[in-house]
Amino acid sequence: MFTTLSTSILPTIPQRYPGKIQIIFRQQIQPWHPSSTLCHEAAAAVLRLAPDKFWDYSKALFDHQKEFFDVSVVNEVRNETYKRLAKLAGSVGVGEGEVFGLLEIPSKAGHDGGLNVGNKVTDDVKVMVKVNRLTGVHVTPTVLFNGVVENSISSSFTAQQWEEWLDKNAK
Repeated sequence: MFTTLSTSILPTIPQRYPGKIQIIFRQQIQPWHPSSTLCHEAAAAVLRLAPDKFWDYSKALFDHQKEFFDVSVVNEVRNETYKRLAKLAGSVGVGEGEVFGLLEIPSKAGHDGGLNVGNKVTDDVKVMVKVNRLTGVHVTPTVLFNGVVENSISSSFTAQQWEEWLDKNAK
């Protein structure tokens, strides 16, 4: 769905539906794929550092997604996965060191002795999760239209199906 939307549909929206459609892309972590959290954290870091590079980084993540699937990271230390995600951010023009700086989990307890200290985008992820819970999003992809989950749209929608659906519903 990401590729179809980003290459075929999003570029046409301003001309085809002027002032009628606003696209909001919200990340949805799938907790049954633990490494997806790390990927979403990396995307949040990119969004914070270089918002104009978010779509490029999202495309890079989709292009390299198998490198971050469960089997691909199971024997890797978490900060090593973060380093690879930061390197991927570097490939789209975002500072690799800056991204890793937001992602790295410290090896020492927090100032209060806490051991679950998270990283510098943990609060961003908490907001993502809260927003998705409030809107009833549980799986990906989920499309909302006028704030309501639209179950007729599936991940396999073609560009033609998107165009037909939008023509019918974006009045």
